[in-house]
Amino acid sequence: LSPGAKMGCFTFIKVMMILFNLAIFLSGGTLLGVGIWVKVDGESFLKIFGALSSSVLQVVNVSYLLIVIGAILLVIGFLGCYGAQKESKCLLMMFFSVVLIIFIAEVAAAVVALVFTGLAETLLTGLVTPLLKEKYGVNDTFTHIWNATMTEVRCCGLNNYTDFNNSYFYETHNSYPGQCFGVSPPLAHPHLRGCLLQGCFKQILEEIKTNAGVAGGVAAGIGALEIAAMAVSMYLYCRLDEK
Repeated sequence: LSPGAKMGCFTFIKVMMILFNLAIFLSGGTLLGVGIWVKVDGESFLKIFGALSSSVLQVVNVSYLLIVIGAILLVIGFLGCYGAQKESKCLLMMFFSVVLIIFIAEVAAAVVALVFTGLAETLLTGLVTPLLKEKYGVNDTFTHIWNATMTEVRCCGLNNYTDFNNSYFYETHNSYPGQCFGVSPPLAHPHLRGCLLQGCFKQILEEIKTNAGVAGGVAAGIGALEIAAMAVSMYLYCRLDEK
């Protein structure tokens, strides 16, 4: 290519890099704002958007998840956009490094999820079960999310209804949550029939497996975007030496 054509290609890719990362930056700001909103006023968020049923997000803290993802997108968007605008090799290398770390972490997480599902269940049990015992029936937002989860996914607790043994709710009401059995008020003793005795982890895992094709397609798309972003940042980084 002639020098003019090379410069035109460089300029086009630079503009695309700026616009792409500007969109990422704005998306990160939006998620960060929503995460802070959920943290400060979770009840209003749930009333507006409804119960987040049939989702893994219901067994983790949605607000912190949104805040973390939003902050990461803000950093990535800033590094990519400002680095391309200022033609800064340092910022472009930082952008490449951050995206590479995230890509490696995603691949590692996917491998762990596929190979060590039992380990994931053990870790979730260690984290979520104590929260169920301590916060269910105490924290309104946490209780509402779990009630919606157990009703819509037709499950009880993370592993099964015994997760509520010795919990604040059981000690206070001397019963298990009615959502575990599709009735209200709660039952004093769980019956031994029906899918409601199944834990939410297995139910959500089954739903993920059912939609594995869609999830895999989304994951592949995200991975492709990350690889493309790293390739573009390296192209700009290398071309700066030739300018």
